[in-house]
Amino acid sequence: MAQQSVFEACKAGILKWQTAFNKQDAAGCAALYHPECTMVAKPFGTFTGTEQIQALWQNIIDQGFKQVEYNDVIWQPEGEDGYLLTSNWQMNKAFGVVHKEHWQVQPDGTAFLIYDEFEVLGEH
Repeated sequence: MAQQSVFEACKAGILKWQTAFNKQDAAGCAALYHPECTMVAKPFGTFTGTEQIQALWQNIIDQGFKQVEYNDVIWQPEGEDGYLLTSNWQMNKAFGVVHKEHWQVQPDGTAFLIYDEFEVLGEH
C-alpha cells in the first residue's frame, strides 16, 4: 500500500474515533482498537483489549465528557503500514495530550489503533 494511502487510512481512523466519541458511542470508539491493543490512559491506568477499553470510554462518557477536539496534531510514519499521532486534545470538561497513538492499516485497508497513550492534564 502506498504511503499516502496508509496516511489517508490513518487519518480516517482518527476521524471515525472522534465522531464516535462525540456521538457518545463507547462501542464505536472501542471498535477502532485492535483486539490486542494496549491503552495507557493517565491517570486511569492501563487497559488491554477492546472490552476493557470500551469500559473506560463508557465510564468517561457517563461522567459527561464529550466534544473532543485535537490540535497541534503531528503524524509520523511508522513502518510501511502505519503512523504515529501526537497531539494536544480538549473536550468540554478536560484537556490533555496524546503521547502516542499508533495507527496501523490492516489487510482490509482500514486503520486500527494498536497502541494508545494519552494523559489528562487538567479539568475545566
